[in-house]
Amino acid sequence: MNYNDVIDYINKIEVLGSQPGLARINKLLEYLGNPEKDLKVIHVAGTNGKGSICSMLQFILMNAGYKVGMYTSPHLEKYNERMKINNKDISDKDFANIGEKVIKGAQKCVKDGIGHPTVFECITAMAFLYFYEKKVDFLVLEVGLGGRLDATNVIEKPLVSVISSIGMDHQDFLGDNIESIAFEKGGIIKKNSTTVLYFPNRLVYNVINEICQKMNSTLYYNSNINIKDLKYNLERMFFSIETDLYAYNDLELSLIGEHQVYNAATVLTVIELLRRQGITISEDSIRKGLKECYWPGRLELISREPLFILDGTHNEESAQALSQFLNNNLKDKNITLIIGILRDKPYKKILELILPFVKRVIVTEPDNLRKLTAGELAKEIKAYPVEIVICPDIKEALLLAEKLVLKEDVILCAGSLYLIGKIKSYLSKRSR
Repeated sequence: MNYNDVIDYINKIEVLGSQPGLARINKLLEYLGNPEKDLKVIHVAGTNGKGSICSMLQFILMNAGYKVGMYTSPHLEKYNERMKINNKDISDKDFANIGEKVIKGAQKCVKDGIGHPTVFECITAMAFLYFYEKKVDFLVLEVGLGGRLDATNVIEKPLVSVISSIGMDHQDFLGDNIESIAFEKGGIIKKNSTTVLYFPNRLVYNVINEICQKMNSTLYYNSNINIKDLKYNLERMFFSIETDLYAYNDLELSLIGEHQVYNAATVLTVIELLRRQGITISEDSIRKGLKECYWPGRLELISREPLFILDGTHNEESAQALSQFLNNNLKDKNITLIIGILRDKPYKKILELILPFVKRVIVTEPDNLRKLTAGELAKEIKAYPVEIVICPDIKEALLLAEKLVLKEDVILCAGSLYLIGKIKSYLSKRSR
């Protein structure tokens, strides 16, 4: 099979949707020789910030001289983005080779009456096999959805289990209150393990702490964070930080937004615990990793004149972070917002948090069956004192925004990672 054959096959099995449970992925991995059992894994769950945390960990470990695999989802432009080694996407050739092996295993699952693994299960199996064959030193592994029943949760002995910020999202799968969501995320915690929790609220802490006690897992969280000398511009954050576990002065972080400082605090806790396990990570590699790390589609600066920012905001907590960023940095600017949102996201709350900073809204539609139509979204926006333009086609929405703004103005694209992915795809095609 070539690359396009594998992609075509993946597209065909999209109809299977999401089916929680570990039986299919366990059997598929068994057919593939259980490559996941030989990987040293840092497993990361959470609602917001887990991708940023994964990226920081990857760059720090890379700078420490290790060969680092990273598995994340969803992708923005193509599936290859989900599997990286030292921040380089899997090649089309490797994707095809690994994909063919996994597809054969998936078809064996069907013959044996287990049922066909879902797309995410197949891609996750591909990742484990790829990283095993490439002999990575570490795998930074991001959960897809939830944790307890997620396909990544076949890892039996992670070096560290990490739980990032937990908020309300995917309630149809994970439950409709913060405790039930925390319980699902906490499903990645293993017996006699080490767990790191993002700066928690009391409800989340109680749930995760109870799971850790049952599993005899040592829980670390940053209850006492002292952040000093916080400064930032549109490209970097500068800060000093001290907790019960570590202290660093004059750190520089290439991910922007104050919430990223708390993500960095979580990462630094993980790094300290890896060091205690005998893994060599110098302070210089920590500093370089934070300075160099990159995570696309999250307050990503595309251009300066006009200022063009992409942000994958799609739930209340990420919208609060975007709102804080706009208030701190851009409240005196004329902002044109390109927005498209999925129907099952809290779009009313997202609009409430973002629209006070916006002059004009170009309403479009994400490339997804669950999209809210541009007309439906525009009806909600009419309650706000902003200029509204309806433009369902994403490419046309982008061209219109560029035509309407002055070089001192701002274009902000937000509301869905599916929307951000399409915009990035158009921009990269145009720059070739």
